[in-house]
Amino acid sequence: MPTLLPSRPVSLDPAPRRRRRLRLKLVAAGIGLALLVPAGFTVADWLPDQPFGQDVVDTSTPPLLLALDDLSEYHAATGTFQVVVEREVDTRYVPSVISGESVSFLATGTADAYVDFTGLDAGRVTLSPDGTSATIALPAPRLGEVRIDPGASRVLDRDRGLIERVGDALGDNPVDDSELYALAEDRLATAAAQSDLRERAEANTRDMLTGLARSLGVQQVEVTFDEPTDEEG
Repeated sequence: MPTLLPSRPVSLDPAPRRRRRLRLKLVAAGIGLALLVPAGFTVADWLPDQPFGQDVVDTSTPPLLLALDDLSEYHAATGTFQVVVEREVDTRYVPSVISGESVSFLATGTADAYVDFTGLDAGRVTLSPDGTSATIALPAPRLGEVRIDPGASRVLDRDRGLIERVGDALGDNPVDDSELYALAEDRLATAAAQSDLRERAEANTRDMLTGLARSLGVQQVEVTFDEPTDEEG
């Protein structure tokens, strides 16, 4: 009697055949794409450089000019000066021992040389396009008012006539040295104007601005000064 072998069950689900056909199509498409793309070609070859990069346009005011505006006045140098003022007051036709005065006054004072940044406009500051060099044109240094130091100033000698001494003893008014101080201020101002105080102010201002500009990224700085006017000496 013949033996019957169990038969393999037949699957009626068409899904495996569809998946096999899909895989074959994908493989074929991949082979076709590989034939069309040259060797060594990447996606970056057809994309622009930095396709999502941003362009930055700097329209701000140069920081160097803002820093100069904050300075207002830069007192770049200070000089200390001394002068001896001698003043003699004579009474006509009267001997000096009777009426008159002779005074020697030692005055010590200081004066500053400063650069005025007030009203400094953008035309005086030229910055290179790359921001690495700058040219700054400044007004000439000016001399400030003389300040007399009372603690370092004194009367060296004072001779007064008899009438003046009696008047001092009987009167309530002390000796008035305001004229001596006024003369001393004039002499000290002249001494300051004849000194190298302005040249020192130019050199110190140039050094200060060079350091300031370098801290802001400017490597080369040229500082020029206007010619002094008659008022500035």
